[in-house]
Amino acid sequence: MAFPGIDFPGLGCGLAILRDGKILLCRRLKAPEAGHWSIVGGKVDHMERAEDAARREAEEESGLSIHSTRFLCISEQMIEADRQHWISLIYATDDFSGEPRLTEPDKLSHIGWFDLSALPQPLSRFAADAVRALG
Repeated sequence: MAFPGIDFPGLGCGLAILRDGKILLCRRLKAPEAGHWSIVGGKVDHMERAEDAARREAEEESGLSIHSTRFLCISEQMIEADRQHWISLIYATDDFSGEPRLTEPDKLSHIGWFDLSALPQPLSRFAADAVRALG
């Protein structure tokens, strides 16, 4: 069986969730980029629209209810250390309800709001691309 991102480039998605000049970031526990701070996101499933996947992943990882989103940018991640290659469609939103909580402690160690001018390090490649596109 072939695996996206490992055996061939995978299609990913991400969502930059914004509130009061801050962005929601989570710290990854697993590859790719374990230990890096990232926006919420993941893999796009077969026959799933990338925007819908970004909303689904965000809700699964944060516990928030995501309403409208807008396209932000495309990010290509070639992560040599993990031997992974992803192309991700990244969206943004400030239209959500609820408070974020750590809902996937097997995948993420922390979740929280960070000022766009004082981001934790290291940032994942697709989080860095999202922040650049927001700039």
